[in-house]
Amino acid sequence: MKSRLLTLARGKNAYPALALIAFIESSVFPIPPDVMVIPMVLADRKKAWVIASICTIASVAGGLLGYLIGAFAWDTIGQPLLELYGKQDSFETFRTWFEKYGFLTVFGAGLTPFPYKVITIASGFSHINLAIFMLASVIARGGRFFLEAALLRALGDQAQDLIERHFALLVSGIFAAVILGFVALKFIH
Repeated sequence: MKSRLLTLARGKNAYPALALIAFIESSVFPIPPDVMVIPMVLADRKKAWVIASICTIASVAGGLLGYLIGAFAWDTIGQPLLELYGKQDSFETFRTWFEKYGFLTVFGAGLTPFPYKVITIASGFSHINLAIFMLASVIARGGRFFLEAALLRALGDQAQDLIERHFALLVSGIFAAVILGFVALKFIH
């Protein structure tokens, strides 16, 4: 499947294919759109922001579908999907974290390698405030894809290795910095 996505990323329908992959990855598909983002940006670094924008918009729209699956089709679609991908434990972890930390949980999970489809379905199932879910999704998914595009645009092929080997650590570090910032603000006020 990954090789097919790489072929799509180099084809004449790369932009619609990226939008479709980003959309369905947010609710049902197991392969993240990064597989297409990397070769597309490397092929035309001037279009990095367009590629990141398409990916962000489609991912957040797909996230809304995942939310709706969790809210209205848990028994028929949501639960079977999470079982298919072996993500039941991730689902429970997300719900527990959201009860404690709210917005930051959706933001952090959307930014980091935590499976976004788990977040979207769990958010709908848990009836998380839709506005909070959407805001966190836009910031997190946009942050992830624009950071990736920025690295690829600035560093070219060198960034590919960095992203493939260390991107999870990088975005997790950014998330940890955001958390520390919130904690610092809490103690200052």
